[in-house]
Amino acid sequence: MTTWQSSLDPGVARVLRSSLVRLVGRRLLTAIPVVWGVTFLSFAVLNLLPGDAAQALLGADATPQEVQKLRVELHLNEPFLTRYGHWLASAVTGHLGSSLGSGQLVTTILAQRLPITFELILYAFVISLVIAIPVATIAARKPGGLFDSISTFITMIGLSIAPYILALLLILLFSVDLSLFPALGWTPISGGLGENLRSLTLPALSLGFPIGCFYTRLLRADVVEQLNEDYVVTATAKGLPSTRVLIRHAAPNSMFGLITVVALNVGTLLGGTVIVEQIFGLPGVGQELFQAIQTRDFPVLEGIVAVFAVVVVVIGLLADLLYAVLDPRIRYDNPGQ
Repeated sequence: MTTWQSSLDPGVARVLRSSLVRLVGRRLLTAIPVVWGVTFLSFAVLNLLPGDAAQALLGADATPQEVQKLRVELHLNEPFLTRYGHWLASAVTGHLGSSLGSGQLVTTILAQRLPITFELILYAFVISLVIAIPVATIAARKPGGLFDSISTFITMIGLSIAPYILALLLILLFSVDLSLFPALGWTPISGGLGENLRSLTLPALSLGFPIGCFYTRLLRADVVEQLNEDYVVTATAKGLPSTRVLIRHAAPNSMFGLITVVALNVGTLLGGTVIVEQIFGLPGVGQELFQAIQTRDFPVLEGIVAVFAVVVVVIGLLADLLYAVLDPRIRYDNPGQ
């Protein structure tokens, strides 16, 4: 134990020595190069795209002199590494710059649009789990049965259809034909929770249904495998009802694979919002990201990419911590685990 640790309260020192705290510390340290690498690559890719940000902002009718003047004002005439270095130095201090087009602070843009996107992702995530867990659990009871065959057919359709195609079909059915949900726009929670959820239901279904189908196939296979394990056979031999064995024993032990896939799919959900928010006219980060790419708005794009990278890293960390909560036998201080 180091000198500074020995001077701490015994309870605090014990917490600092715990494997979970060390895991959090290691992951936070590895997150720094990950976030930096993502922002650098995105800045480089945007810099390689054809076109000019000043020209995009001024329009096709702008004269070369006007374009050059704006390039100088926005420091677009500086070398790539110089511009990225200035942005990175500001980002470290918490200042993500200002939009090249509107002049609005990037932090202000994120504060306005992130809640909408995060609510959409959370809603889609809930829909995917509501689909996956009960369907996979029931289908695993009788592999090859009628319910399993029907669920397999539906999930294969869900896996085969692109989210933007599904979005258009949902609009045609539920907005045009049945008039149950709005096709465009977003209602804030201040306008009523019911209206807020109605405005997000179709976008969330567009994102959540395909991923829910994937979760269903994965979880169903894991539950079937668990049902053949010795502990399940023993529990059944003791006379426990099959439903209780399935729900209390097999299904919980199948959640580890699902947790891993959920953490990995956060990036997929974030990427899907770019198209879905365009289709449904949601004023979220995905729509702002799409516009930033079109206008080559470097500060806005870098701010959004940095936030997305941090979110993915944090979700991965939470998944690791959830493993230890669900199964205390997992010890992260053991290199083998």
